[in-house]
Amino acid sequence: MTTEVRRLRNYINGEFRDAADGRTIDVVSPVTEEVYATSPLSGQADVDAAMEAAAAAFPAWRDTTPAERQKALLKIADAFEERAEDLVAAESENTGKPLGLTRSEEVPPMVDQIRFFAGAARLLEGRSAGEYMEGLTSIVRREPVGVCAQVAPWNYPMMMAVWKFAPALAAGNTVVLKPSDTTPASTVLMAEIMGQFLPKGVFNVLCGDRDTGRAMVEHPTPAMASITGSVRAGIQVAESAAKDVKRVHLELGGKAPVVVFEDADIARTVAGVSEAGFFNAGQDCTAATRVLVHESIHDEFVTALAKAAADTKTGQPDDEDVAYGPLNNANQLKQVSGFIERLPAHAKVEAGGHRVGDKGYFYAPTVVSGLKQDDEIIQNEVFGPVITVQSFTDEQQAVQYANGVEYALASSVWTQNHSRAMRMSKSLDFGCVWINTHIPLVAEMPHGGFKKSGYGKDLSAYGFEDYTRIKHVMTSIED
Repeated sequence: MTTEVRRLRNYINGEFRDAADGRTIDVVSPVTEEVYATSPLSGQADVDAAMEAAAAAFPAWRDTTPAERQKALLKIADAFEERAEDLVAAESENTGKPLGLTRSEEVPPMVDQIRFFAGAARLLEGRSAGEYMEGLTSIVRREPVGVCAQVAPWNYPMMMAVWKFAPALAAGNTVVLKPSDTTPASTVLMAEIMGQFLPKGVFNVLCGDRDTGRAMVEHPTPAMASITGSVRAGIQVAESAAKDVKRVHLELGGKAPVVVFEDADIARTVAGVSEAGFFNAGQDCTAATRVLVHESIHDEFVTALAKAAADTKTGQPDDEDVAYGPLNNANQLKQVSGFIERLPAHAKVEAGGHRVGDKGYFYAPTVVSGLKQDDEIIQNEVFGPVITVQSFTDEQQAVQYANGVEYALASSVWTQNHSRAMRMSKSLDFGCVWINTHIPLVAEMPHGGFKKSGYGKDLSAYGFEDYTRIKHVMTSIED
């Protein structure tokens, strides 16, 4: 029995189109390893067309009132809610994620985040007008930056698309968004839904590969480039954008430390760490995959965490008992496997450490102990269901180990000592510090990192303001 291969298309100026030269990319299911769709391999002509459409739509969209933009975004949020099952099915086809978890853990936050930015459109705050020089009044205007070139990743194709287009559109910008070449299906469906509520050219979707994304960033039209992806990709975008001084918004890799002190509730901490480490197969920049445990409870903690890993199940999207699905693609499976294969002799695999099954990119929940600070698996992002464990002797060493990587996106501290928690939240050099929890995000609070994890904020009023520019207007008030 042959599976029908669907044809996905770009969405440009309110129309679905194939690539101008007809080239396509095979889209492979991470569950079956079979081709389930083709998508356009967009080239320069497609990029030009999308940018032209976004630029032409910008003046009218910029001049809409915040209330009008809010109304459109609220309609989109309602439509996403109504089409939730279709979106879940497309996202699961994209990624192999469990249907139930995608339905409960991704769609509601996405809808909420769109509604948040719809409200933010009407609540831009700035310094009050005033006279700072005799006879002259100054005011500050916040304006949209223009056309935004946005590149989304494959780990959360729908949610990361929302994080990008919602603040951009709310602020009055127009968008050209590229999904990952391995996960275009849900983004194309989102374009179909959104097209009912937005003027032509305001939101455009270009499918393609790295060269497509590169052409978008290098194009002279966008005023801003935004990417969620690897450090390597972020550096390339920043270098390219620098040539014509584009704004850049980067959300890159992570290597989140989870610092567990001797007074932590071990059962609660293990439950929190295993959930936040294995969720989405560990394919999350904020995943709780680098655990630092006080030496006095290290052995007990490792034993409990290894048992939690053994009790965690990966499997098919329609299996209600699974905690996560496959890795996204063959290259990612190879990368995760490679980290385990290259472990130093002093490391010990406490659980997992192997592929699951002979079809699909499934990898077992894995715990590795006995590691040193300069080990490859400690310093580099695995982006898979692999949790490492190190021990520390005191608070100072915990901070040293935690901060001793090039990433600085998220972290957590587990302790009953309030003063210690406050000291650690100050000392940890990460954009987010959770205390006695790990991974919750809310629309009202900023998400973003330091160092090689990038700059710019997603979510919150800070994320909204990133898509605006500030203009000083000064007028004479003398007769």
